[in-house]
Amino acid sequence: MRKANCIFCKIATGEIPSRTLYEDDDFKVILDLEPATKGHALILPKSHADNLYELPDEIAEKVLKLAKQMAINMTEKLGADGFNLVQNNGTVAGQTVHHFHMHLIPRYADDGQDINWEKSQPSSEDLDAVKEQIVG
Repeated sequence: MRKANCIFCKIATGEIPSRTLYEDDDFKVILDLEPATKGHALILPKSHADNLYELPDEIAEKVLKLAKQMAINMTEKLGADGFNLVQNNGTVAGQTVHHFHMHLIPRYADDGQDINWEKSQPSSEDLDAVKEQIVG
């Protein structure tokens, strides 16, 4: 399925040109035009899903395998010191294009990036309450 006004659908199907690193029947991997680091790329499924919640299970199963293959190849070829896989769902979580995609971000010792978050200090009771809320 394709969404007519989705820029990532247009890129994934070749309607908009991209710097493609990999392509198969299900995915296109492209260089990000606003990279966090050298080699920052995106995995785009060719079928549209707004986010992880809507992604068909068979595509979800394949995306991590592809991410692993790309991370290994990119780390070797680019001489990266580490690697981030980032996948955001919803505007509040940082998703700016509502077509499921995964960021492949090679990391370098002095790249100046900081992909971290503020750590909180929940009590043991708070953690137990959250666990109960999730698993019942």
